Amino acid sequence: MAVTQQLARIPAEYLASCRQSADASTDGDPLWDPPSADVLDLDWAPFLLERVCELGGLDDVHRRALRQALDGETAIDIAFLNTHPHAIAPFGPAPTALSAVQGARVAELLGEIDFPALLAALPTDEAEAASLIGNGADKIVGGPKKYLLRHFNAMREFYRGASQRQLFVVLWWD
Repeated sequence: MAVTQQLARIPAEYLASCRQSADASTDGDPLWDPPSADVLDLDWAPFLLERVCELGGLDDVHRRALRQALDGETAIDIAFLNTHPHAIAPFGPAPTALSAVQGARVAELLGEIDFPALLAALPTDEAEAASLIGNGADKIVGGPKKYLLRHFNAMREFYRGASQRQLFVVLWWD
């Protein structure tokens, strides 16, 4: 079973409902089941996306926004989502979240990143680019550039949708 990064965009009310369910349940079940249309699987792309941004010379403000988009924040208490036997992140670090305001700022900054230009800064040969990126990029069928562009665009659209609908974003590895 592969452990991949998951993101869910949810209303604050849903998060409150899950917290109440966990509190009311004898075994802490939060009844976590966000709609599949509001869940994004980033696969193993997060580390590779950060590496491409580093190699491409992305400025610190946008790199911090990318890191926040991938790591979330711990300020929002969602510990109830990490309680055995109903933990949503049984194989990784504790889940984190971004508020609607934080997610909107991340969406804005992700929208400013010219990811194709960052990819263009890599060697044109896919094997050379993969070697430079590291972190298993050489094992991506078809090469890392298309894979990473697809995942970056999906993440940007995901955050754009969360921002437009003023939703929280919950992040975990599963």
